[in-house]
Amino acid sequence: MVKNSLDEYFMRLALDQANLAFRLGEVPVGAILVEESRIVASAHNLRESAHDPTAHAEMRVIQEAARKLKRWRLFNTTLYVTLEPCPMCAGALVQARIPRVVFGCFDPKAGACGSLMNIPQDSRMNHRVDVSSGCLGEACSSQLIAFFTGLRTARGSNLIKTVL
Repeated sequence: MVKNSLDEYFMRLALDQANLAFRLGEVPVGAILVEESRIVASAHNLRESAHDPTAHAEMRVIQEAARKLKRWRLFNTTLYVTLEPCPMCAGALVQARIPRVVFGCFDPKAGACGSLMNIPQDSRMNHRVDVSSGCLGEACSSQLIAFFTGLRTARGSNLIKTVL
């Protein structure tokens, strides 16, 4: 669970990033990378816009932080992300040596930080990540539900137009 009040503050900023993705028609996932209470990088999903299956919020924020800090080992950082990271992103957390991830809601279909598997805490890995879940989980989940409900509604109305 959430460990301190700063977690909610930074998760709200990650939700702001997710809102940017939502407005672009992207799955609303946002991420913030923080080092010693200072924001190093922020990002949101851009898979559709960039035509890039790896353009997840987590991957983009890790890449931006590594460029800014001029190092690939992101020690002393915490990643805040609105949705539980997938296997690709969870692996990137381990590879980047990020010590802690805080996420909002679980992803029962693709989550790799406790739902389907737990890559960041797998004892076979060379680095382990402290995982905190549920930070503003209801707000994060509501945002995703609203997005996918809107998609289904839009698809339904397009289907009706096509049939007529």
